[in-house]
Amino acid sequence: MASRLRKASYGLTVAGALAVGFVGGKEGVSTRAYRDVVGVPTICFGETRGVRMGDTATMEECRTMLGDALVEFEGNMRSCLTNPDKIPDKPYVAFLSLSYNIGSRAFCGSTVARKANAGDIRGACDAMLSWNKAGGRAIKGLTLRRQEERNMCLEGA
Repeated sequence: MASRLRKASYGLTVAGALAVGFVGGKEGVSTRAYRDVVGVPTICFGETRGVRMGDTATMEECRTMLGDALVEFEGNMRSCLTNPDKIPDKPYVAFLSLSYNIGSRAFCGSTVARKANAGDIRGACDAMLSWNKAGGRAIKGLTLRRQEERNMCLEGA
């Protein structure tokens, strides 16, 4: 499946650089494992898979994990979008940020994906705002992140 984040030589595209900078900036970074707001062990730029308390990573390992994870999440996101290459870069990266944060399955079943597939990019951008909860309660940081994702999304819509 094609990637808009990496070129064949594994150099970052413009969309890839935008995605790494945007998602990395929203996630923050910790080289030591910690528990997120709902208690899940997390490391680096929000990586949770296989993380155990006590784990550590270098910044280089964190950057590599983020790049690899974004390409993986991009592939999953593309699989549930009918015309991913017709989505402008900024909405595309905003959708990828959301997918990375909420998970591919949640993104693919979301109103965001349904509206994007219907060609309603602005509606998809607006629908991102509803994904501001963790553990059933609204989280200020997620509310702010969704607003920033929506703003970037609308810039390209």
